[in-house]
Amino acid sequence: MELVTKSKTSVIDIGEAILDNAGHICKSLIKSGKVAVITDSNVAPLYAVRVCGSIKKAGLCPALFIIPAGEEYKNLNTVSEIYNFLAENLFTRSDLLLALGGGVTGDIAGFVSATYLRGINSVQVPTTLVAQVDSSVGGKCGVDLPAGKNLIGAFNQPDYVIIDTSLLKTLPDNIFNDGMAEVVKYGCIFDKDLFELLEANNPRDFITEIVKTCVGHKADVVKKDERDTGERMKLNFGHTVGHAIEKAGNYTSHTHGQAVAAGMVYEARIGEILGITPKGTSERITALIKRFGFETRLPCPAGEVLDAIKADKKILDGRLNLILLRDIGASVIHPITLRELKSVMVV
Repeated sequence: MELVTKSKTSVIDIGEAILDNAGHICKSLIKSGKVAVITDSNVAPLYAVRVCGSIKKAGLCPALFIIPAGEEYKNLNTVSEIYNFLAENLFTRSDLLLALGGGVTGDIAGFVSATYLRGINSVQVPTTLVAQVDSSVGGKCGVDLPAGKNLIGAFNQPDYVIIDTSLLKTLPDNIFNDGMAEVVKYGCIFDKDLFELLEANNPRDFITEIVKTCVGHKADVVKKDERDTGERMKLNFGHTVGHAIEKAGNYTSHTHGQAVAAGMVYEARIGEILGITPKGTSERITALIKRFGFETRLPCPAGEVLDAIKADKKILDGRLNLILLRDIGASVIHPITLRELKSVMVV
């Protein structure tokens, strides 16, 4: 699959047991030189030796950098450490950066790729479900500030995305299920058939097909709206409240999936209160995401969530573009002021 945007064409390869192609793919992007493999402390023991070995076999020189696992390390301090590592190892624009890991690693590495030497080519190798279906595709990257999530970032399309769905088989249920929040999101905003498939089946039995479906939806949206000024905003369903939950918990109390799951339910309820979303939609979403172990109530007072939303990077001219559902599989961008949002934010 190719994702063609104004800035770059990304190749997206989805399949089982394709991780060992990493070296060959890197070789197709740079004929010689170094590959910085950026990974985290959870993923490194599982796949770093394998990926670095593939790169060596292709005749390139891997350089491994391991960051601590966790959203709390998605910050400028980590970025600065990677910059120094690249500079000390004499990386140039003719070299390559490879992100091996989940969404946090991919976001950090993508931002480094966008900014080191004003741009160095990159490959994304997502190892978690949330990264495979969402964050590794589309070029959004960045880091957090104490004031809010992803407030520093860039649009930087990777040159290649290697999505090996066999890696998901080794994920423990809690990590796999955490990624299901993003899968459910795609069903809610674009794909009623996907939503109904999830209601009736174990997603592990169809995971490659599910990943391809989600990536296909995201690629279609990004082709039309790379810079997140129109249709791409719909991918934020559940994320306005979800990011606020993460911030209120200092990025340690709730995983991204937990926060987005609660955010989807809450935003569906807001849509019902506003008369945009059919009554009962939030209950249907609740029933599905509870199958994956998610809590659906706000974990903190609505006032704290609203305070966190005030720092949301998507606020323009005092208005927030909230994504609401017209039905399962159909979404709409709904501009709303913070005052109006406060009036419908009930527990």
